[in-house]
Amino acid sequence: MTARILTIIPLILVITLYMGKRSIGELPVLDFLAILTLGTIAGSDIADPSIAHITAAVAIILIGLFQKIITTLIIKYRRLGHLLTFEPTIVIQDGQFIVNNLKRLRYSIDNILQMLREKDVFDLSDVRIGIIEANGYLSVLKQDSKASVTLEDMNLTKKSASLSYPVIVDG
Repeated sequence: MTARILTIIPLILVITLYMGKRSIGELPVLDFLAILTLGTIAGSDIADPSIAHITAAVAIILIGLFQKIITTLIIKYRRLGHLLTFEPTIVIQDGQFIVNNLKRLRYSIDNILQMLREKDVFDLSDVRIGIIEANGYLSVLKQDSKASVTLEDMNLTKKSASLSYPVIVDG
């Protein structure tokens, strides 16, 4: 069993890195399903010695390739992307809930109000547009009168920041 663990976990790591860098909380549905399936195969391989180890390894590689191919096709063919991924949905417009969209997404008004509070919006009338993104998060465009003041609004320019690099890393 130790040999299975020592070979399957690095294989999953390599395949996951190959599949691409994404934040776990922002995984598209297809990526979530691929990761879930990879975990299931790895768990089965480690826990059940009757499963051929090479079969699990090949399955993991094929799932990684499949996910990468589908992701590439989604990017290349936008129409396919619309079919296989969630699209952003407007749930608030000009301070009013769009109830039909909330029902379709199965979000309650309480869910949206909580998400607004997390964005420091406590009055629905402050929102020009509220959008539930593909990852389930709420994006908010505030009314002009409630938007934060920017340097551009004040006719100011900001000095550019630069990226710092360590000169001495060790010793």
